[in-house]
Amino acid sequence: MQNSYVWDPVVRLFHWSLVAGFTANALFTDPDGSLHHDIGYVIAALIGIRILWGLIGTRHARFASFPPSLKAASRQLEDIAARRSGSHKGHSPLGALMIYNLLFAMAGIALTGWLQTTAAFDGIGWPEELHESLVYWAEASVLLHVAAVVFETRRTKVRLARAMITGYKNLPDRSAET
Repeated sequence: MQNSYVWDPVVRLFHWSLVAGFTANALFTDPDGSLHHDIGYVIAALIGIRILWGLIGTRHARFASFPPSLKAASRQLEDIAARRSGSHKGHSPLGALMIYNLLFAMAGIALTGWLQTTAAFDGIGWPEELHESLVYWAEASVLLHVAAVVFETRRTKVRLARAMITGYKNLPDRSAET
């Protein structure tokens, strides 16, 4: 096993700040309250920072290191079905798809939330309906993400949640360069 530094502080701070903000807005704040709106603006800023960091950040933070690929995701599913326990230094192909899914969902939530505060969309129902649908989608995606992290941690023996806290993944030697 090799302890590899993978997740830089920007990625980790973004991840856990997004977790906190989304959880607070989904479960604890009044949707019509100023705190809910303020947290929404923070989430929008976080997404902007993450997009920028995905272009100029460290190796495993850059979008180029985990392009969305249905073919690669299919191969990962085949590995899971065949009980092959390959691990990835950065995002796995399925993990990459989830990252893009959550980024788009959160951006859509932020945009539709903001639209509801503008005069141009006052009294129009679709922004609120889309906002709520995207929140439900994001909640389901988060549950799937957490379940996948638990499953992959057990399957690969790589402590993924710990890595998102410390920045280090303890990987089998054969995975150290991927």
